[in-house]
Amino acid sequence: MKPDPASLSPAARDVRRYDRDRFVQALLAPAARREALFCLYAFNIEIARVRELVSEPLMGRIRLQWWQDKLEAVYEDRDRRDHPLADDLAGVIRAHGLPQRLFTRLLEQRQTDLEPVPFAREADLSAYVEATASGLAQGSALILGGENEASWRAAHEAGMAWGLVGLLRALPFQAAQGRVILPEESLDRHGVRAADLLAGRSGPALAALARAMADQATAHLARARALRAAVPPPVRPALLQATAAESYVRRLAAAGFDPLNPDWSRPRPRPLLLAWRAWRRRY
Repeated sequence: MKPDPASLSPAARDVRRYDRDRFVQALLAPAARREALFCLYAFNIEIARVRELVSEPLMGRIRLQWWQDKLEAVYEDRDRRDHPLADDLAGVIRAHGLPQRLFTRLLEQRQTDLEPVPFAREADLSAYVEATASGLAQGSALILGGENEASWRAAHEAGMAWGLVGLLRALPFQAAQGRVILPEESLDRHGVRAADLLAGRSGPALAALARAMADQATAHLARARALRAAVPPPVRPALLQATAAESYVRRLAAAGFDPLNPDWSRPRPRPLLLAWRAWRRRY
């Protein structure tokens, strides 16, 4: 569970550094498919960090458009080998039949990361999570051979849960950057003031909002697990994010559903729990 960092590929090292939860989950997948998972997750890191790496939104849009053009070239069989991660990703796409729409929707929704107020409606947030975390889970399932409908639907549900939890975990960091990533519709419904969130002030209203999102995540988890019998065992490691999401929800509950409390949201992948679930072919 603790591989020598020097033995890892560049993609695996990036995932280990920036996305420890998915790194541990990938280690529990069949060895022959791990590098493909690391490549997919490294691509996600590359585009998720665009906002952090550019000085203005226009430069971020240019970066995302570069990836859009590059992937279009891959699907049209006219790509050139001129970027290590893109070249490796092209190989993963071809080897595992990853559909173009997964990447198109992911890149389109990542444009939202460049906006100061990304979501007005709860439906906007749902579309974002579906295209990002859910889409990534579905791509992971396909890499592990999950081509049946049950695998596709279970990956969607597990990814939705993981994405909602991830947004709650990101609240303190995003607020420190001057951004409110919760939908204005949700803030209004629960009586949460954006100014309080930006100032790091929690309270009962924010806790109620976080509890509502946690309940949504739990409902997605239940739907993912209801499909488990129809998900082939080799595919189930791609859905271990369901276990991870449940763990974070429990820690959030222990913190009084205060999403600004840093104790609950720190990366803590719990490899022994994930390994136990993987051994039992559960998620």
